[in-house]
Amino acid sequence: MILAAAQTKPKRGNIASNLLNHYQLIELATQNGAQLIAFPEMSITGYERENAMELAFAEDDYRIDHLKDLATDNNIVIIAGAPILIENGLFIGQFIIAPNDSVSIYTKQFLHEGEDEFFQSSFDNNPMVTIEDQNIAFAICADIDHPKHSENAAKNNADIYIASIFFSPNGIPNAYKDLQNYAEKHHMNVLMSNFSGESWGSPSAGQSAFWNTKGELVAQMNDTDSGLLLVEKQGDDWESRIVKF
Repeated sequence: MILAAAQTKPKRGNIASNLLNHYQLIELATQNGAQLIAFPEMSITGYERENAMELAFAEDDYRIDHLKDLATDNNIVIIAGAPILIENGLFIGQFIIAPNDSVSIYTKQFLHEGEDEFFQSSFDNNPMVTIEDQNIAFAICADIDHPKHSENAAKNNADIYIASIFFSPNGIPNAYKDLQNYAEKHHMNVLMSNFSGESWGSPSAGQSAFWNTKGELVAQMNDTDSGLLLVEKQGDDWESRIVKF
């Protein structure tokens, strides 16, 4: 099994440019044998609050059609984030696009302070996927601040916990501490994807990373590069490599 965390520098509100970047990184991931690629929080639009409604995606939005094609053509699961409208509610969500042309949606369960002015939260949209008998659960940013979230993933027999985040340099130390703890406590492999460039007018910390079930940090990117963190399961161990873009 090969998994990829994409570390990107979004262009604020520029959906076309950000989608092109997704296409390029997906192609790069498939060239390296990845079966899943995870992008950061609201990766398609960049992290936004005040103008999220005008940038929002519908559940069946035509703008993800090419992502669906790429998933099917390359046999890869794509995790791409956006503000998503569901039954007139606006959510911080991500499209989980499978190679069989199916799309499910995960919605952020725990919001940061101030996000509730613009978004709703929900526990109702919480899909998992399975690759090579490994159950994969998902999280978005502030979800990882709440131990209950990873506990629920463990109760659902998750083997791998994937967090798509937008954390600043000030916040990333706590994110690392929490994710390392969840990996060790719940015996889950943990993959994290973060922006490496500015979003919402604020800096991002990059440092996308992977922890094994012992809580050991297997690999991490730096705070400035764009590209992929690739991890490959070899028996009970994981090997890693970084491909800059």
